[in-house]
Amino acid sequence: MVLDTITRPGLQGVIAAETRLSYIDGLAGVLIINGYALETIAPHAIFEEMVYLLWHDRLPTQQELADFQAQWAKLRTLPDVAIETLRQAATKKLDTMDALRMAAGLLSLNTNPDNAPDAALAMVAAFPTIVAAYWRLIQGQEPIAPSSSLSHAANYLYMLDGETPSDERVRALNTYLNTVIDHGFNASTFTARVIASTHSDMVAAIVGAIGALKGPIHGGAPGPALDMVFEIGQPQNAETVLRKKLDAGERLMGFGHRVYKVRDPRADVLNVAAERFFAQGEQLDLYKLVRHVEAKAVELLEEYKPGRNLQTNVEFYTALVLHGIGLDASMFTPTFAISRVGGWTAHAIEHLREGRLLRPLAHYTGDSGREWLPIKSR
Repeated sequence: MVLDTITRPGLQGVIAAETRLSYIDGLAGVLIINGYALETIAPHAIFEEMVYLLWHDRLPTQQELADFQAQWAKLRTLPDVAIETLRQAATKKLDTMDALRMAAGLLSLNTNPDNAPDAALAMVAAFPTIVAAYWRLIQGQEPIAPSSSLSHAANYLYMLDGETPSDERVRALNTYLNTVIDHGFNASTFTARVIASTHSDMVAAIVGAIGALKGPIHGGAPGPALDMVFEIGQPQNAETVLRKKLDAGERLMGFGHRVYKVRDPRADVLNVAAERFFAQGEQLDLYKLVRHVEAKAVELLEEYKPGRNLQTNVEFYTALVLHGIGLDASMFTPTFAISRVGGWTAHAIEHLREGRLLRPLAHYTGDSGREWLPIKSR
Protein backbone atom coordinates (compact mmCIF):
# COMPACT_ATOMS: atom_id res chain seq x y z
CA MET A 1 0.00 0.00 0.00
CA VAL A 2 1.33 3.45 -0.91
CA LEU A 3 0.47 6.20 1.56
CA ASP A 4 -0.16 9.71 0.26
CA THR A 5 2.14 11.51 2.67
CA ILE A 6 4.89 14.09 2.65
CA THR A 7 8.22 12.93 3.98
CA ARG A 8 9.74 15.38 6.46
CA PRO A 9 13.13 14.15 7.68
CA GLY A 10 13.57 14.84 11.36
CA LEU A 11 9.83 15.66 11.57
CA GLN A 12 10.76 19.21 10.52
CA GLY A 13 7.63 21.36 10.55
CA VAL A 14 5.33 18.54 11.68
CA ILE A 15 2.84 19.40 14.43
CA ALA A 16 2.60 16.35 16.68
CA ALA A 17 0.52 17.71 19.57
CA GLU A 18 -0.81 20.86 21.18
CA THR A 19 0.82 22.55 24.17
CA ARG A 20 0.30 25.63 26.33
CA LEU A 21 3.81 25.40 27.79
CA SER A 22 6.02 27.30 25.36
CA TYR A 23 5.88 28.96 21.96
CA ILE A 24 8.81 29.72 19.64
CA ASP A 25 8.87 32.09 16.69
CA GLY A 26 12.27 31.44 15.17
CA LEU A 27 11.96 34.15 12.54
CA ALA A 28 11.08 36.89 15.02
CA GLY A 29 13.31 35.64 17.84
CA VAL A 30 10.44 35.18 20.28
CA LEU A 31 10.13 32.64 23.10
CA ILE A 32 7.00 32.61 25.26
CA ILE A 33 6.87 30.50 28.41
CA ASN A 34 3.28 29.75 29.39
CA GLY A 35 2.08 33.20 28.34
CA TYR A 36 5.12 35.23 29.45
CA ALA A 37 7.72 36.59 27.07
CA LEU A 38 10.95 35.06 28.30
CA GLU A 39 12.67 38.38 28.93
CA THR A 40 9.81 39.56 31.18
CA ILE A 41 9.96 36.64 33.60
CA ALA A 42 13.32 34.83 33.52
CA PRO A 43 15.36 37.63 35.15
CA HIS A 44 12.87 38.06 38.01
CA ALA A 45 11.33 34.72 38.99
CA ILE A 46 12.99 32.01 41.01
CA PHE A 47 13.09 28.56 39.48
CA GLU A 48 10.40 27.18 41.78
CA GLU A 49 7.98 29.81 40.45
CA MET A 50 8.74 28.81 36.87
CA VAL A 51 8.06 25.15 37.57
CA TYR A 52 4.84 26.02 39.39
CA LEU A 53 3.78 28.10 36.39
CA LEU A 54 4.36 25.23 33.96
CA TRP A 55 2.61 22.69 36.15
CA HIS A 56 -0.37 24.85 37.23
CA ASP A 57 -0.76 27.38 34.40
CA ARG A 58 -0.30 30.32 36.78
CA LEU A 59 2.26 31.79 39.14
CA PRO A 60 1.96 30.87 42.82
CA THR A 61 0.89 33.10 45.66
CA GLN A 62 3.41 33.70 48.44
CA GLN A 63 1.90 30.94 50.58
CA GLU A 64 1.64 28.52 47.66
CA LEU A 65 5.30 29.13 46.84
CA ALA A 66 6.35 28.52 50.44
CA ASP A 67 4.37 25.27 50.54
CA PHE A 68 5.80 24.22 47.18
CA GLN A 69 9.36 24.84 48.36
CA ALA A 70 8.73 22.89 51.55
CA GLN A 71 7.58 19.91 49.48
CA TRP A 72 10.76 20.10 47.38
CA ALA A 73 12.98 20.25 50.45
CA LYS A 74 11.61 16.94 51.74
CA LEU A 75 12.51 15.17 48.48
CA ARG A 76 16.11 16.32 48.01
CA THR A 77 17.74 13.41 49.83
CA LEU A 78 18.68 10.46 47.61
CA PRO A 79 18.03 6.79 48.33
CA ASP A 80 21.13 5.05 49.75
CA VAL A 81 21.38 2.86 46.66
CA ALA A 82 21.55 5.98 44.48
CA ILE A 83 24.54 7.32 46.43
CA GLU A 84 26.23 3.94 46.16
CA THR A 85 25.56 3.87 42.41
CA LEU A 86 27.14 7.30 42.08
CA ARG A 87 30.17 6.07 44.03
CA GLN A 88 30.57 3.16 41.64
CA ALA A 89 30.18 5.45 38.64
CA ALA A 90 32.82 7.80 40.06
CA THR A 91 35.36 4.99 40.34
CA LYS A 92 35.02 4.54 36.57
CA LYS A 93 34.97 8.30 35.89
CA LEU A 94 31.74 8.00 33.93
CA ASP A 95 30.29 11.06 32.24
CA THR A 96 28.09 13.08 34.60
CA MET A 97 25.08 12.63 32.31
CA ASP A 98 25.51 8.86 32.57
CA ALA A 99 25.61 9.14 36.35
CA LEU A 100 22.50 11.34 36.32
CA ARG A 101 20.65 8.85 34.13
CA MET A 102 21.57 5.93 36.38
CA ALA A 103 20.66 7.66 39.64
CA ALA A 104 17.49 9.26 38.28
CA GLY A 105 16.02 5.84 37.58
CA LEU A 106 16.45 4.97 41.25
CA LEU A 107 14.23 7.86 42.33
CA SER A 108 11.31 5.46 41.96
CA LEU A 109 12.31 4.52 45.52
CA ASN A 110 11.46 8.05 46.68
CA THR A 111 8.03 8.25 45.09
CA ASN A 112 5.26 6.40 43.32
CA PRO A 113 6.36 6.65 39.68
CA ASP A 114 2.79 6.05 38.50
CA ASN A 115 1.59 9.17 40.34
CA ALA A 116 2.77 11.69 37.78
CA PRO A 117 2.62 14.91 39.86
CA ASP A 118 4.31 13.31 42.89
CA ALA A 119 6.99 11.66 40.77
CA ALA A 120 7.60 14.92 38.89
CA LEU A 121 8.20 16.70 42.19
CA ALA A 122 10.64 14.02 43.31
CA MET A 123 12.59 14.21 40.05
CA VAL A 124 12.90 18.00 39.98
CA ALA A 125 13.83 18.18 43.66
CA ALA A 126 16.54 15.52 43.50
CA PHE A 127 18.35 16.36 40.26
CA PRO A 128 20.67 18.95 41.88
CA THR A 129 21.51 16.49 44.65
CA ILE A 130 22.53 13.86 42.10
CA VAL A 131 24.67 16.21 40.05
CA ALA A 132 26.34 17.88 43.04
CA ALA A 133 27.00 14.57 44.80
CA TYR A 134 28.59 13.10 41.69
CA TRP A 135 30.71 16.18 41.12
CA ARG A 136 32.15 15.90 44.61
CA LEU A 137 32.70 12.16 44.31
CA ILE A 138 34.71 12.46 41.12
CA GLN A 139 36.77 15.14 42.87
CA GLY A 140 37.54 12.67 45.67
CA GLN A 141 35.25 14.44 48.14
CA GLU A 142 32.21 13.28 50.08
CA PRO A 143 28.77 14.53 49.02
CA ILE A 144 27.23 17.35 51.03
CA ALA A 145 23.73 16.71 52.33
CA PRO A 146 21.10 19.03 50.90
CA SER A 147 19.86 21.96 52.94
CA SER A 148 16.16 22.23 53.70
CA SER A 149 16.34 25.99 54.27
CA LEU A 150 17.82 27.13 50.96
CA SER A 151 16.07 27.73 47.66
CA HIS A 152 16.52 25.28 44.81
CA ALA A 153 19.28 27.27 43.09
CA ALA A 154 21.04 28.20 46.34
CA ASN A 155 20.95 24.62 47.57
CA TYR A 156 22.57 23.35 44.36
CA LEU A 157 25.46 25.77 44.73
CA TYR A 158 25.75 24.95 48.43
CA MET A 159 25.98 21.21 47.75
CA LEU A 160 28.85 21.79 45.33
CA ASP A 161 31.23 23.52 47.74
CA GLY A 162 29.62 23.69 51.18
CA GLU A 163 29.43 27.49 51.15
CA THR A 164 26.22 29.47 51.33
CA PRO A 165 26.23 31.26 47.95
CA SER A 166 25.96 35.00 47.46
CA ASP A 167 22.68 36.53 46.33
CA GLU A 168 24.38 37.48 43.05
CA ARG A 169 25.38 33.89 42.26
CA VAL A 170 21.90 32.63 43.14
CA ARG A 171 20.22 35.28 40.97
CA ALA A 172 22.47 34.47 38.03
CA LEU A 173 21.76 30.74 38.36
CA ASN A 174 18.02 31.30 38.72
CA THR A 175 18.02 33.38 35.56
CA TYR A 176 19.85 30.65 33.69
CA LEU A 177 17.55 27.88 34.99
CA ASN A 178 14.49 29.96 34.07
CA THR A 179 15.84 30.72 30.61
CA VAL A 180 16.28 27.11 29.51
CA ILE A 181 13.45 25.41 31.42
CA ASP A 182 11.40 24.77 28.27
CA HIS A 183 11.79 25.19 24.55
CA GLY A 184 9.04 23.57 22.53
CA PHE A 185 9.23 20.03 21.21
CA ASN A 186 13.02 19.68 21.26
CA ALA A 187 14.48 16.18 21.10
CA SER A 188 14.57 15.44 24.84
CA THR A 189 11.16 16.96 25.51
CA PHE A 190 9.66 15.05 22.61
CA THR A 191 11.26 11.87 23.97
CA ALA A 192 9.60 12.46 27.33
CA ARG A 193 6.25 13.04 25.65
CA VAL A 194 6.56 9.92 23.49
CA ILE A 195 7.21 7.80 26.58
CA ALA A 196 4.40 9.50 28.51
CA SER A 197 2.07 8.95 25.55
CA THR A 198 2.38 5.19 26.07
CA HIS A 199 1.10 5.72 29.65
CA SER A 200 4.44 4.64 31.03
CA ASP A 201 5.51 6.23 34.32
CA MET A 202 7.06 9.64 34.97
CA VAL A 203 10.46 8.29 35.99
CA ALA A 204 10.74 6.34 32.75
CA ALA A 205 9.82 9.42 30.73
CA ILE A 206 12.46 11.57 32.43
CA VAL A 207 15.21 8.96 32.21
CA GLY A 208 14.52 8.70 28.49
CA ALA A 209 14.77 12.48 28.18
CA ILE A 210 18.16 12.45 29.91
CA GLY A 211 19.39 9.97 27.33
CA ALA A 212 18.29 12.29 24.52
CA LEU A 213 19.87 15.34 26.14
CA LYS A 214 23.23 13.58 26.44
CA GLY A 215 23.53 13.61 22.65
CA PRO A 216 25.93 16.45 21.79
CA ILE A 217 23.90 17.83 18.90
CA HIS A 218 20.96 18.38 21.26
CA GLY A 219 22.59 19.01 24.64
CA GLY A 220 24.71 21.62 22.98
CA ALA A 221 28.30 22.67 23.45
CA PRO A 222 28.52 25.59 25.89
CA GLY A 223 31.88 24.30 27.13
CA PRO A 224 33.57 24.53 23.70
CA ALA A 225 32.04 27.97 23.19
CA LEU A 226 33.89 29.20 26.26
CA ASP A 227 37.03 27.30 25.25
CA MET A 228 37.04 29.29 22.02
CA VAL A 229 36.92 32.56 23.97
CA PHE A 230 39.80 31.46 26.20
CA GLU A 231 41.78 30.37 23.12
CA ILE A 232 41.39 33.86 21.69
CA GLY A 233 42.51 35.38 24.97
CA GLN A 234 42.75 39.00 23.88
CA PRO A 235 40.41 41.11 21.69
CA GLN A 236 43.13 41.73 19.11
CA ASN A 237 43.42 37.95 18.51
CA ALA A 238 39.75 37.41 17.73
CA GLU A 239 39.73 37.91 13.98
CA THR A 240 42.87 35.82 13.38
CA VAL A 241 41.65 32.86 15.45
CA LEU A 242 38.13 32.95 14.10
CA ARG A 243 39.27 33.19 10.48
CA LYS A 244 41.57 30.23 11.01
CA LYS A 245 38.67 28.16 12.29
CA LEU A 246 36.38 29.19 9.45
CA ASP A 247 39.06 28.57 6.83
CA ALA A 248 39.49 25.07 8.27
CA GLY A 249 35.75 24.44 7.98
CA GLU A 250 35.23 24.39 11.72
CA ARG A 251 31.94 25.37 13.30
CA LEU A 252 32.02 28.41 15.59
CA MET A 253 30.46 27.07 18.77
CA GLY A 254 27.68 29.23 20.17
CA PHE A 255 26.43 30.54 16.82
CA GLY A 256 23.55 29.38 14.65
CA HIS A 257 20.42 27.47 15.65
CA ARG A 258 18.08 25.07 13.90
CA VAL A 259 15.00 27.05 14.95
CA TYR A 260 16.15 30.65 15.32
CA LYS A 261 17.05 32.53 12.16
CA VAL A 262 17.80 35.65 14.20
CA ARG A 263 19.51 36.10 17.54
CA ASP A 264 18.34 33.53 20.10
CA PRO A 265 16.19 35.41 22.67
CA ARG A 266 17.69 33.25 25.42
CA ALA A 267 21.11 34.66 24.53
CA ASP A 268 19.73 38.15 25.10
CA VAL A 269 18.43 37.26 28.56
CA LEU A 270 21.68 35.59 29.57
CA ASN A 271 23.74 38.43 28.14
CA VAL A 272 21.93 40.86 30.45
CA ALA A 273 22.41 38.47 33.37
CA ALA A 274 26.12 38.16 32.59
CA GLU A 275 26.55 41.92 32.28
CA ARG A 276 24.96 42.46 35.69
CA PHE A 277 26.95 39.65 37.27
CA PHE A 278 30.32 40.66 35.84
CA ALA A 279 29.95 44.44 35.98
CA GLN A 280 30.95 44.64 39.65
CA GLY A 281 33.37 41.75 39.67
CA GLU A 282 36.93 40.92 38.79
CA GLN A 283 35.93 39.28 35.51
CA LEU A 284 34.69 42.37 33.70
CA ASP A 285 37.53 41.98 31.20
CA LEU A 286 36.25 38.49 30.37
CA TYR A 287 32.78 39.86 29.71
CA LYS A 288 34.21 42.55 27.43
CA LEU A 289 36.23 39.91 25.58
CA VAL A 290 33.12 37.76 25.11
CA ARG A 291 31.19 40.71 23.65
CA HIS A 292 34.05 41.47 21.26
CA VAL A 293 34.33 37.83 20.16
CA GLU A 294 30.57 37.68 19.62
CA ALA A 295 30.54 40.77 17.42
CA LYS A 296 33.51 39.62 15.38
CA ALA A 297 32.13 36.10 14.97
CA VAL A 298 28.77 37.35 13.69
CA GLU A 299 30.57 39.66 11.26
CA LEU A 300 32.80 36.90 9.91
CA LEU A 301 29.99 34.36 9.67
CA GLU A 302 28.11 36.74 7.40
CA GLU A 303 31.26 37.11 5.30
CA TYR A 304 31.94 33.38 5.03
CA LYS A 305 28.32 32.21 4.89
CA PRO A 306 26.36 35.15 3.46
CA GLY A 307 22.60 35.10 3.86
CA ARG A 308 22.50 32.37 6.48
CA ASN A 309 22.21 34.91 9.31
CA LEU A 310 24.08 32.80 11.87
CA GLN A 311 23.48 34.66 15.12
CA THR A 312 24.41 34.06 18.74
CA ASN A 313 22.61 31.14 20.38
CA VAL A 314 21.97 30.23 24.00
CA GLU A 315 25.19 28.20 24.32
CA PHE A 316 27.42 31.25 24.04
CA TYR A 317 26.14 33.11 27.08
CA THR A 318 25.32 29.92 28.96
CA ALA A 319 29.04 29.28 29.06
CA LEU A 320 29.79 32.74 30.40
CA VAL A 321 27.08 32.72 33.09
CA LEU A 322 27.81 29.22 34.37
CA HIS A 323 31.56 29.83 34.35
CA GLY A 324 30.96 33.07 36.23
CA ILE A 325 29.07 31.38 39.05
CA GLY A 326 31.88 28.88 39.42
CA LEU A 327 30.82 25.78 37.52
CA ASP A 328 33.30 23.60 35.67
CA ALA A 329 32.55 23.14 31.96
CA SER A 330 31.82 19.45 32.54
CA MET A 331 28.85 20.57 34.67
CA PHE A 332 27.20 22.71 32.02
CA THR A 333 24.99 20.04 30.40
CA PRO A 334 24.01 18.41 33.73
CA THR A 335 23.02 21.86 35.01
CA PHE A 336 20.96 22.29 31.84
CA ALA A 337 19.20 19.04 32.83
CA ILE A 338 18.53 20.43 36.32
CA SER A 339 16.54 23.16 34.60
CA ARG A 340 14.98 21.26 31.72
CA VAL A 341 13.55 18.54 33.99
CA GLY A 342 10.99 21.19 34.97
CA GLY A 343 9.88 21.39 31.36
CA TRP A 344 10.13 17.64 30.75
CA THR A 345 7.82 16.88 33.67
CA ALA A 346 5.35 19.56 32.61
CA HIS A 347 5.17 18.11 29.10
CA ALA A 348 4.77 14.57 30.40
CA ILE A 349 1.94 15.65 32.71
CA GLU A 350 0.29 17.62 29.90
CA HIS A 351 0.47 14.69 27.50
CA LEU A 352 -0.82 12.21 30.05
CA ARG A 353 -3.87 14.42 30.53
CA GLU A 354 -4.60 15.41 26.97
CA GLY A 355 -2.47 13.61 24.39
CA ARG A 356 -2.78 10.54 22.22
CA LEU A 357 -0.21 7.84 21.64
CA LEU A 358 2.52 9.39 19.50
CA ARG A 359 2.96 7.08 16.53
CA PRO A 360 4.40 8.80 13.44
CA LEU A 361 4.78 7.06 10.12
CA ALA A 362 8.02 6.26 8.32
CA HIS A 363 8.68 6.42 4.59
CA TYR A 364 9.84 2.95 3.54
CA THR A 365 12.87 2.97 1.20
CA GLY A 366 13.74 -0.73 1.22
CA ASP A 367 13.18 -3.49 -1.34
CA SER A 368 10.03 -5.53 -1.86
CA GLY A 369 9.25 -8.85 -3.50
CA ARG A 370 12.26 -10.73 -2.16
CA GLU A 371 11.93 -14.52 -2.12
CA TRP A 372 13.00 -16.86 0.65
CA LEU A 373 15.91 -19.20 -0.07
CA PRO A 374 16.84 -22.09 2.23
CA ILE A 375 20.22 -21.63 3.84
CA LYS A 376 21.85 -24.31 1.66
CA SER A 377 20.90 -22.33 -1.44
CA ARG A 378 22.27 -18.94 -0.35
